[in-house]
Amino acid sequence: MVDSRPTDEGESIRRRRECLACQRRFTTYEQVEILPIIVIKKDGSRQVFDKQKILNGLLRATEKRPISLNDLTRIVNSIELKLQNELRREVRSTEIGQLVMDELKSLDEVAYVRFASVYREFKDINSFMSELTSLLKKNEDREPDTREPDTKE
Repeated sequence: MVDSRPTDEGESIRRRRECLACQRRFTTYEQVEILPIIVIKKDGSRQVFDKQKILNGLLRATEKRPISLNDLTRIVNSIELKLQNELRREVRSTEIGQLVMDELKSLDEVAYVRFASVYREFKDINSFMSELTSLLKKNEDREPDTREPDTKE
């Protein structure tokens, strides 16, 4: 091999080679084979992973929130990369939903609650309040109280 470099698109590798017998040079292109990820839905049906569906869900959850499309695209790409790196051919939709919620929780709590309310299919106000209470408790544990103490004279 004489030379090797990624193509402009970054999706393949261009290699310049030389035949040892006749010294002729030629070019080959190598592409990474990406195996499709199959998503197992809650009803047991299977579908090919579609990152556009995740992006659509994120767009609904973050509507009217100060979150850029770049942030949402980064989340979707991060989730897809995690799933590809696990080298599993099948993944449950619940696992994908949890990955989305984990990302949203650190990005925007309102968007997280919106997504969780649809994803977790809260059956009543008590289960919804339980999730909100859990979120508030985690925030209290994370952030020290910086308010001024009450000084009544």
